[in-house]
Amino acid sequence: MPKLTNRNPKLGRNGIYAVVRYKGKTHRLGKHGTPEALKAYNRFCVELQTNPAFLVPKDERDITLDEVAAAYLVYAKSRFGKTDYVHYRTALSFAVEVYGDQPADAFSYQNLRTVRSEMVRSGRFCRDMINKYTGRIRTAFSWGVENGIVDPGTLAKLRILRPLERGEPGTFDHDEREGAPIEVVAITLRYTSPTVSAMAQVQTMTGLRPSELCKLTVGDIDRSDPDGWVYVLKHHKTARKTGKKKSIVFGREEQKLILPYLIDKKPENAVFSPRTAMREHFTQRRAKRQTPVQPSQVERDKRNVGFIDQSVNEFYDSDTYRKAIEYAIKAARRAGEDVPHWVPYQLRHTAGTETSRTLGREKAQILLTHKTSAMTARYDHSEVAVLKELARNRVNPFAVPPVEGKGDAH
Repeated sequence: MPKLTNRNPKLGRNGIYAVVRYKGKTHRLGKHGTPEALKAYNRFCVELQTNPAFLVPKDERDITLDEVAAAYLVYAKSRFGKTDYVHYRTALSFAVEVYGDQPADAFSYQNLRTVRSEMVRSGRFCRDMINKYTGRIRTAFSWGVENGIVDPGTLAKLRILRPLERGEPGTFDHDEREGAPIEVVAITLRYTSPTVSAMAQVQTMTGLRPSELCKLTVGDIDRSDPDGWVYVLKHHKTARKTGKKKSIVFGREEQKLILPYLIDKKPENAVFSPRTAMREHFTQRRAKRQTPVQPSQVERDKRNVGFIDQSVNEFYDSDTYRKAIEYAIKAARRAGEDVPHWVPYQLRHTAGTETSRTLGREKAQILLTHKTSAMTARYDHSEVAVLKELARNRVNPFAVPPVEGKGDAH
């Protein structure tokens, strides 16, 4: 795949003309040194940043799939977050690997099906993800149509391919995600650092996504109201689609967990930091030490302070947070605890289920900041508890003896 770049080409000179060289082609901008040439150069740069592929006129030659993918990824990198960009790059890499050197307008729904089959064969993605990646390839072609480098008929043909259905040979589906049971989480947190334990507890009470919790900085929290600290997220999952801000309120219980991690920190510092967790780990290990501390160990501890700041990140991310929980689960199992596997995102489901069960689904929808009740229903797993309660109190109407004189056979 071609190397991506956002740099503007330099303004050059060829005889009396001002020129720009881009992708092996020279573009004349007028007489060198004139205001008209400078204006033409500025217009060239603006158009290039808006649509990096506009300088490849479609009527001159066929645009390859490789070029469409590279141009779209330049756009995606400036428009979307890191996660979405990586998903687009992964999806397009499958198409480019097989058909990258072919004209984009020759890419048919049969070719798209072949690319999808490669995704299935790789075994890397579930059926739902494969369908989403197929849709992302179509999105790149839709962008190409919008910018005049792909024929609209090409996109129309790609829409013929239907998504994979459940049970399609070679595909697999993940089980529906459920909340992590409170008792299981409580056992696990006995084997984590205090930092990770506080993170999991705050997440369970607020329903935050792991990524939203990991990005929390000291300066993000408005502590003007002691009854409810407000955390307004700068970036969140649905911000691009809804344009709405997302606010989380930390009550008294969450404040007790957060407050120790605000002391002596700057506004830009992370509230929950792996560096703090690492220091807690060394402190816990020292407390369990059975032998006397040697002078060499004291010196080593001094060096560890600088080592932590240099080699450990300031912020958790979703991956390192998950690994910290997985490490605690393994430690709990080594200690003889029967702890099933769970991941931090399940705590959002736990929050939704508990809130829906105690306060109703409407309150759970507000907590999870969902746009619709139907979305909240996916996070509400309290139906089983209700069904069990109904089962305990159920009476068999056929086991009740008939009232004398009624229902007698004739």
